[in-house]
Amino acid sequence: MTISVNGEPREVAAGTTLDVVVAALTSAPSGVAAALNETVVPRGQWPATALGEGDRVEVLTAVQGG
Repeated sequence: MTISVNGEPREVAAGTTLDVVVAALTSAPSGVAAALNETVVPRGQWPATALGEGDRVEVLTAVQGG
């Protein structure tokens, strides 16, 4: 199925969960947020959040600056 990840189309298997998509984008252990269809999903719910055809996922990583 096709989903959008950070504005780019991506093919994933049916039943793919949010934690799998986030792990494919970043290995950062903290400072990562994910939203599904413009709604932030708490990290603890990522493994239970199944994605569907056409879903829009945004993954953001905090960056320190100075």
